[in-house]
Amino acid sequence: MALPVVGCADRHGEHGLHHHGLNPKGTLFWNLEWQALYDSAIRRGEGKLTAHGVLMAETGERTGRSPNDKFVVKDDENDSLTRDIWWGDVNVPTTPEIYRKLSSKVRDYLSARDELYIQDLYCGADPTERLPIRVVTENAWHAAFARNMFVRPSVAEIESHVPEFTILHAPHFHADPDADGTNSHVFVMISFEEKTVIIGGTEYAGEIKKSIFSIMNHLLPERGHLPMHCSSNTTGENTAVFFGLSGTGKTTLSADPNRALVGDDEHGWSAKGVFNFEGGCYAKLIDLSEEDEPAIFATTRLPGSILENIIVDGEGIPDFTDDSLTANTRGSYPIEFIENRTPYSMAGHPQNVVFLTCDAFGVLPPISRL
Repeated sequence: MALPVVGCADRHGEHGLHHHGLNPKGTLFWNLEWQALYDSAIRRGEGKLTAHGVLMAETGERTGRSPNDKFVVKDDENDSLTRDIWWGDVNVPTTPEIYRKLSSKVRDYLSARDELYIQDLYCGADPTERLPIRVVTENAWHAAFARNMFVRPSVAEIESHVPEFTILHAPHFHADPDADGTNSHVFVMISFEEKTVIIGGTEYAGEIKKSIFSIMNHLLPERGHLPMHCSSNTTGENTAVFFGLSGTGKTTLSADPNRALVGDDEHGWSAKGVFNFEGGCYAKLIDLSEEDEPAIFATTRLPGSILENIIVDGEGIPDFTDDSLTANTRGSYPIEFIENRTPYSMAGHPQNVVFLTCDAFGVLPPISRL
């Protein structure tokens, strides 16, 4: 099984990169599909293929998200987009001036690259609620990740695509904490005023999708919808959602042979029901077995998937028990690789709401603050 080629390579609308403050000097690769992105990633030395022809990449120093390096630009108190943010240890504010200086450096850095990869996509399966986004990155494999994880538009949609939010992704650009107002060389900064995210210093691909989810989590309540960090599946008549932190089993439980998958990580709940934010899944692979999780295991052998921080044996076959790089080994794959799924990644109102827990000691506290 492989994703069908829709013919969107090098197609794009009139909304050029100059709208994002970029003046690229190198070659631009617009909306390449998985095979071309694979080829570019191999050519550029960004990854290798497993024995099954699946791209695998390593993320280097950062093998998970960096919560201490994430910031939201705190604009004028009267700004309608940021005045309702609950500032604190999670939503850490930074100043517009810090953002302007660092984003200018990121734009100069990206503009000087020999190659840039651009993907025009959507966040949100519901056509009436989806967010048009653009990802601009220096790495082909990160573009392939974004294409796996977000909703892929048709050629006609690409040609009229105007992003509402844009990610400027510069994983090999390191910030100077003293000069740039960051906590380390890594940064993820969201500006609601500019409708831009800048990411640098980390190759962990999950920062791309989670930054857009943070934006959706802020925008949807203003429309009267509930954003949810959960997986979901359905029989068509009965829908369930599974809430839980990373690693508690959302992806595993949602891939039920007797229920159709809606999505495995982030959803919105509107007056019509639930809808997936994503066009793919991002599964933890540590100790993955074909016997226990056959549907997810099968995706690790399908070209188009991307394996992160996986060790392979001498024959190029992944060893999912090996955590020598990290226990947070991951697989990214388009949702179409799960055969038992809803056709449009949407479902009715949930009848079952499940809270998953998996703390370090295996004990659920008698009283939990939700």
